[in-house]
Amino acid sequence: MLNNLSWNVFRQTGDIETYLLMKELESQDQQSQAQHASSSDVEKAKFEDLNL
Repeated sequence: MLNNLSWNVFRQTGDIETYLLMKELESQDQQSQAQHASSSDVEKAKFEDLNL
């Protein structure tokens, strides 16, 4: 949602700071998703170990 807002503000104003904010938000979102996927894999592995 913030990415869309940042993009729309950048598109209307051409403000490079807004574009950089958008890119930072995208990067943080990707890192968050990667960490979530990684922690899910760890939890899944722990569960599978318990079933052995």
